[in-house]
Amino acid sequence: MPRLRDVAIRSDVSVSTASRALTRPDMVASETVERVKRAAKELGYQPNLLARSLRTRVTRLIGLLVSDILNPFHATLAKGLQDAAFDHGYSLLLCNTDEDPDKELTYLRLFRTHQLRGFVVVPTENSAGLLSAIGELPVVEADRTSGLPGFHAVLADNQEGTEAAISHLIAFGHRRVAIIAGKLSITSGSERLSAYLGAMERAGLPVDPGWIVHGDHREQGGYLAARALLSLPPERQPSAWFVINNEMTAGAVRAILEAGLQIPRDLSLIGFDDSRWAQLMHPPLTVIEQSPYDMGYTAGKILFDLFERGPTPPGVLRLATRLLERASVAAPAPAQLGS
Repeated sequence: MPRLRDVAIRSDVSVSTASRALTRPDMVASETVERVKRAAKELGYQPNLLARSLRTRVTRLIGLLVSDILNPFHATLAKGLQDAAFDHGYSLLLCNTDEDPDKELTYLRLFRTHQLRGFVVVPTENSAGLLSAIGELPVVEADRTSGLPGFHAVLADNQEGTEAAISHLIAFGHRRVAIIAGKLSITSGSERLSAYLGAMERAGLPVDPGWIVHGDHREQGGYLAARALLSLPPERQPSAWFVINNEMTAGAVRAILEAGLQIPRDLSLIGFDDSRWAQLMHPPLTVIEQSPYDMGYTAGKILFDLFERGPTPPGVLRLATRLLERASVAAPAPAQLGS
């Protein structure tokens, strides 16, 4: 394998100049930098990042901690962060916690002991009590917040998206709108529930306590929550559901089909998050679209800015959402309108 000395000989500079051209180009004439980079590319030279990190005590490695990598939302967020890392010359270490506090603590300690420059985390309900394990590592939160002060965060505009969903259902004439909500200890779940209640109140519509069912943010949780809604007596049955994430939406669809119901003839449905299956099912689902890719990429840019500029006052950046109207919403049958 080619060494740095080979690059230096090919570009007709000293080894120290070749090293600076590749690691600190601001200290070398631009013409020399280009010559060294061209020689490195022609030779297929790859720097020994481990050796460099041992010398400088600075790695080109960042971390990402998610709760469920099988969730397409988290996988797409990871892709966005990985692309941001690549564009900035960093590599990504991805860890999946399964919402398990022991796994989360293990990986947080791993990030510290492996001398990562910093990391992005999708917090769980356990994160607030565990993030103290990271020391002074720069951290950016994505999708949710832990509630701890001092961290930057990139989130969806949960209020905007939820209000758009409920307003869309009301515009079709629905008065009985249920929500499959998430855990109140997870900020995306609590914010979407709060926005649902606010939208229903502003429309002057009552909310039956049985129309608020909580799931665990996973498909099975959505399935069980949907079964609970379907078990309500006929006079209390909602005519439309809003589900707060794509995994629970999948579970809700499964329960609806098992009950022999048709969407939207018997029940209108809107989910939060778009996915390929939501577009391809029959009928395709109306959803609130957010961009997990942009969320991951933006979180990465904020993290790299912290590396370059040092600590800055923490803030929350909200990314816009959008209602994608498809075919899972229709006007309720007269019998579904209630009194």
